[in-house]
Parts: sequence; structure tokens; C-alpha cells
Amino acid sequence: MNIFQKLFSKNTDVIDTSQKLAEAMGSGYGTDAGITITPSTAMQISTVFSCVKVLAESVGMLPLNVKHKTADGLQTADDYKLHQLLKFGVNDFQTAQEWKETVTAHLALRGNHYSFINRINGVAHELLPLNPACVTPKLHNDWSVTYDVTYANGTKKTLGSDEILHIRLFSLDGLNGLSPIAAAKNSLGLAKATEKHGAKLFANAAQPSGGFSTDKELTDKQYKRLKEQLEDHKGENVHKNLILEGGLSWFQTTMTSDDAQFLDTRKFQRTDICGIFRVPPHMIADLEKATFSNIEQQGLEFVQHTLMPYLLRIEQRINKDLIPKSERGEYFAKFNTNALLRGDMKARAEFYNKLMQTGAISPNEIRKLEDMNPREGGDIYLTPMNMTTNPEQDTKTTSEKSTNE
Repeated sequence: MNIFQKLFSKNTDVIDTSQKLAEAMGSGYGTDAGITITPSTAMQISTVFSCVKVLAESVGMLPLNVKHKTADGLQTADDYKLHQLLKFGVNDFQTAQEWKETVTAHLALRGNHYSFINRINGVAHELLPLNPACVTPKLHNDWSVTYDVTYANGTKKTLGSDEILHIRLFSLDGLNGLSPIAAAKNSLGLAKATEKHGAKLFANAAQPSGGFSTDKELTDKQYKRLKEQLEDHKGENVHKNLILEGGLSWFQTTMTSDDAQFLDTRKFQRTDICGIFRVPPHMIADLEKATFSNIEQQGLEFVQHTLMPYLLRIEQRINKDLIPKSERGEYFAKFNTNALLRGDMKARAEFYNKLMQTGAISPNEIRKLEDMNPREGGDIYLTPMNMTTNPEQDTKTTSEKSTNE
């Protein structure tokens, strides 16, 4: 049933409000707070903006390389076309960082990202991001997938799965990623409602109610003059003095934000939204419950439990859709998260020193991790003396075992 059929139908799904119309068109979600939430209006909520910004910029700053598995180990595939795209820019108008930020923002707000794959002789030469609201994936009876795309000029086209890079969050039907905004619409609607309430509250200097008292009846002229004066007594003019006449006296009923539990509601919604995006509150400047001892641990958890699901989804979809079947396993895309896991200078120095002393890493490998050039003689692996074996003792033990047998 299309939108026009819904509009004029007589069943319970009839579109009779602006919220239902927005939902039918896929542009917004009605909430119990009476506010329609869309990805755009959700970004107007400061906590949502901060969380999405943290996620997008964190993923965008991480190097995404194509690795080549060889007999000598893993090497960065510098000459591989896909590696060059992911390193220098997937199209003519975006850098690699900007594209990764776009992908992450689409996933965080809509649950799906779509990029058109421009192939030449079967090799991806360009990735062009599409507006998720303008793409509709369809799963057919033969389990093939097509995408109905509406371009900015109104042109519509159906593309095959080999023409679209579709990265999705976790899905209930296996095809469409679940939109965090749609799933958490009521929580975001409450946050938006409290935000609007606060704006109106403080526009009136947090003194929303009061009145006038008099023993005399006001004339029509006096009443009109008083009403006009009160209309001007708002916003920036709220603290200007009133000129009262006709025996009028002002009384007010005090209602602060704390009395209305407004601040507590705002704090709860801030924490609740951080939970939706799984972003530690201290990363959006909420330090109320942060301590010096737990911030570093929260930073590690952010990488492991928040970013890694995004990174793995992007990596695996690239490996599946952009690397030819004949080269899968030999070539693969991989994010480098070392930049976010380095810790402070002292912790890194201790970590590297222990790895080097046990022979797990060479000085030049350490220098490479720190973006330093290799030095001559730095490719050796140390072996502590107390970890070596005595060759003569080993030979004697082996000979005695042979004799006894």
C-alpha cells in the first residue's frame, strides 16, 4: 500500500496527523511526547550531536589499509587500487577521513549506509555515498537483493547488489539495519521536549507565572495598556520595570527549574542518550561521575565495545563486496586502532620495553608504531639470558635418554 492509498483508506492505518504522514514518508517518527523525531531534528539535541560527532570522528581518524598476506607475513598493499582509494579518497570530492565519517554518521543515525560502486573492468575505482533516505533495499524470492535509488534530480533507478556497498547495523530481517533514531524515538522525543520546555522557561527568566491584584475594576483602556505592556515584557525585556496603575499590585508564584525536576530530567536524558550510542559520558564533556582512575579504562572500553562493532562491519562489508572472490583471504581491509590504544607516554614506554625484552618485538617495529624511521641494526630480537637453554646440557640429556631406552 503506497502513501496515497494509506491516506484515503478507511482502516486503522489511515494517515490523519502530521506525525503519521512523516512516518509514512520515512522522514520522521512520531513520539509519545508529541514531537516528531527525524535524523535532522535528532542532531539538534546536543547530546545526540556530541555522540554522533565522537563516533564519526573516532572512526574517521583511524587508518584503513588493505593488507596483503604473503609468505613473508602481512604487508600493506600500497599498489593495490582499493588501498589507494581507502587511503587517499574514495571519490573526487571526499577525503578518506570524510567518507569514513559519513559512513559512521549514517550508521549512527539511520542504521544503514549506501555507496554506489563505480567499477571499471570489475575493479572498484570510486565510491559515491547515497542518501540513506533515498535508497530502498529489496530481498527477492531467489534471495537476490536489489536497491531502488532516487537521485537528487528525481531520477529513479534499480541497482544490483554488486553496484551498492551496503553497510548496516544489526538487523531484525537480515537486510535493513535497525535505525537507532527509530528505535529510541520516545527517549529522544522526551529529550527534545525538555529542551523546548527549558528554552521557553528561561525565555521568561524561569518565572513562568504570577498575577496582578486590585480592589478596583480596570477600565478597558487601562486593561489594554497593561496587556500591551506585558506583551513587551518578554525575552530580553523581562527584567524591565512594570508601570502599574489603577491600584494594581504584582504577586508571583515561584517555580524554579529544580522544583519542576527539570534539571534531573535533563541529566537523565543525557545519560540515556549516551547509553543508546554506547558513548562514555566523559567523551561528551559530562564529567559528573568521572574519576582519574576510570577515564582511561572507559576509553579502552569505548574502543573495544563501541567502535569495534562499527569497524568490523565496515571491514567485513568491504572485504565481501569490494575485493574479488579470487583474492579474498589474500587481500583484506583492516583498521589500525593503535592510535586509540596507545595510552600515555609512560605506559607506552613500559609496554614496548617489556615486549622488546622478551623478544616479542624489535626496536624497528617499535619505531614503526611510533611513526619513526627504522635505524640500522634495529631489526634484531633480544632473548634474555635466563630464557635460553644450555645446548651441551640438552645434548647430554638426549644421549642419556637414548642409552636408557
